[in-house]
Amino acid sequence: MFGFQRRGLGPPRLLLWLLFLEFWEMGSGQLHYSVYEESKHGTFVGRIAQDLGLELAELVPRLFRVASKTRGDLLEVNLQNGILFVNSRIDREELCGRSAECSIHLEVIVDRPLQVFHVNVEVKDINDNPPVFSLREQKLLIAESKQSDSRFPLEGASDADIEENALLTYRLSQNEYFSLDSPTNSKQIKRLSLILKKSLDREKTPELNLLLTATDGGKPELTGTVQLLVQVLDVNDNDPEFDKSEYKVSLMENAAKETLVIKLNATDRDEGVNGELTYSLMSIKPNGRPLFTLDQNNGEVRVNGILDYEENKFYNIEVQATDKGTPPMAGHCTVWVEILDTNDNSPEVTVTSVSFAIREDTHPSTVIALISVSDRDSGVNGQVTCSLTLHVPFKLVSTFKNYYSLVLDSALDRESVSAYELVVTARDGGSPSLWATARVSVEVADVNDNAPAFAQLEYTVFVKENNPPGCHIFTVSARDADAQENALVSYSLVERRVGERALSSYVSVHAESGKVYALQPLDHEELELLQFQVSARDAGVPSLGSNVTLQVFVLDENDNAPTLLATRAGSAGGAVSELVPRSVGAGHVVTKVRAVDADSGYNAWLSYELQPAVVGSRIPFRVGLYTGEISTTRALDEVDSPRHQLLVLVKDHGEPALTATATVLVSLVETGQAPKVSSRALVGAASPEAALLDVNVYLIVAICAVSSLLVLTLLLYTALRCSVTPTEGACGPGKPTLVCSRAVGSWSHSQQRQQRVCSGEGPPKTDLMAFSPSLPLGLNKEEEGERQEPGSNHPGQVSFLQIPPIRKCM
Repeated sequence: MFGFQRRGLGPPRLLLWLLFLEFWEMGSGQLHYSVYEESKHGTFVGRIAQDLGLELAELVPRLFRVASKTRGDLLEVNLQNGILFVNSRIDREELCGRSAECSIHLEVIVDRPLQVFHVNVEVKDINDNPPVFSLREQKLLIAESKQSDSRFPLEGASDADIEENALLTYRLSQNEYFSLDSPTNSKQIKRLSLILKKSLDREKTPELNLLLTATDGGKPELTGTVQLLVQVLDVNDNDPEFDKSEYKVSLMENAAKETLVIKLNATDRDEGVNGELTYSLMSIKPNGRPLFTLDQNNGEVRVNGILDYEENKFYNIEVQATDKGTPPMAGHCTVWVEILDTNDNSPEVTVTSVSFAIREDTHPSTVIALISVSDRDSGVNGQVTCSLTLHVPFKLVSTFKNYYSLVLDSALDRESVSAYELVVTARDGGSPSLWATARVSVEVADVNDNAPAFAQLEYTVFVKENNPPGCHIFTVSARDADAQENALVSYSLVERRVGERALSSYVSVHAESGKVYALQPLDHEELELLQFQVSARDAGVPSLGSNVTLQVFVLDENDNAPTLLATRAGSAGGAVSELVPRSVGAGHVVTKVRAVDADSGYNAWLSYELQPAVVGSRIPFRVGLYTGEISTTRALDEVDSPRHQLLVLVKDHGEPALTATATVLVSLVETGQAPKVSSRALVGAASPEAALLDVNVYLIVAICAVSSLLVLTLLLYTALRCSVTPTEGACGPGKPTLVCSRAVGSWSHSQQRQQRVCSGEGPPKTDLMAFSPSLPLGLNKEEEGERQEPGSNHPGQVSFLQIPPIRKCM
């Protein structure tokens, strides 16, 4: 299961080793694997799905994925077999440098439900880096006066590998003067040095070229070489010497440039020029040459660049002191510089797994996102704590070391807050403390929890009759607090019966716009009020809805002309024949023209006018403007024509006015020839000589009495109304006029229009205008003479209608 090396372990020891690893993993809560660096693509690392206890079939449905904070592309998991394998080149030296421990930390995340596992993959070193000398050629200045067994330090090679792969051994090319003294372990406590086997003779051998070879302990072995150029100098037999061979210095990583690191002091027992010293840097490991400078005259080592504890914690500075003798002699020392950590790195925050909106009905304790924090500093400076924005329905829960889960803490309501901008703050324990923030955007997804709502529970609409088919009469609008399809409102009629017909035959509503249309012309005389409901429903699942009530009042138009009522002896629209004695005086009622109008209000208010049959003729009759009664204007005499054909024009007050005409034939008879019976007959266009029917004298007397009583009542009422002193100006608006009209068999009082009479001589007069309601055929004289009260549906009842603004269909 794990990629470890089996170095000759017997079965018992191997079994114990496996059991130890298994129990160690269970205690730590992590999986551990190992892999060699530079392994080929596809190299097996471990059966990660099996080791985590996950079924192969659930890897894809549960969104199994592997994430790494750094270099997440090095390892990958085959979702078909659950095997962790090498995905790209792994270079241990690039990944961890010379650190003894090197591992890749993986986060294994699976959803539904969300689980997080932690896996450490140890990257093992292979011998892929040869030893390297910093210089191609090292020059050694050795005086000929040097005694045998003298030591000459050399700069050793470095190997980027670790452990055995970096354990270097040295060998020197064959020569008769020098042997090699090399360190025996990786710590190199003993310096690499040349040992003089026998005295040098400059005149015999002024220069030696040696080859120094470094070999590491890897398999296979790798080597590196450097040329040693030994120059034999003339006598200068005292080397410079430092106080110590090694110096140890501690330095803060934020040390400024030119900060003094150490002042080195070397002495030379020679005198004069041979005792004058200069200092030089031989090497700075690792790769620190640009970071330090050395004054060649006074031996001061100073900071020259930016030191970073997180990059290198130690520096090894090798210094050489050289005298000015001939030949010059050199002494050497090593300065170990320890870099101390300062709180110069802010924490880093990484947020993962935020890739979808959160439904507003999501239960608390649901994990929303995963958050990891880190700090490159060490100790207290690297201890990080996390906090979240205050007063939000979320909280942070620590899961493992520097790993947190962002969890829903309370219920959400998208209609109140549709999105949250959360700020995660990571703060370290340094002094002063440093912090970093990361923003997490959480969108709240809508749930259909709001029904469409109308601004009012009921609307009143006024529409004139005879509207064109398909006329737009009103628009309903409902608002849904939800979003997207949950707020997409559609409208429909709540179907019901209107009389014998379906509501949908009268009106319709547009499903998207809410516009209500009248499908056919409406008739006030047939339908005065149409009340129905419109339903609004959203497109959510499940769908929610509400209703609103519309009251559509159909207002009257003047679309019905006056209709003449038939008498007992005649039919509607025919001529009426009357006999009048010549002895009657002025004001004698001859007959009465009766008409009705199917409209209402002013459209049904009728007036009567007498049209002369012959222009310029002298007619001793008049007709009541609103009563339709034909009476004499004066006493009749012998000069008057024995026959009169009266043409009565009946006109309503609509706009435009509609009319009807009635013809009355009046025959004058002598007083001694007064008929006992009054007759009425229809007279055809070709028979003006139609015979007159006798009328009972008592019936005529009764009619006259009732008519007189009615006239007297009207006169008294008019006198009382006119006695009221007007408060307006001469042409100001009068009081509302009672208007008698037939609106589907009723009287109505209209305040929309007022009749007024203006003159320059006195205050305005308000006329009382009354006219007959619809009378069925066959009424007797007493019933005909009764005066009905204005505004009654039947005698004795009064109704009023205040007409509001009217909606017109264009």
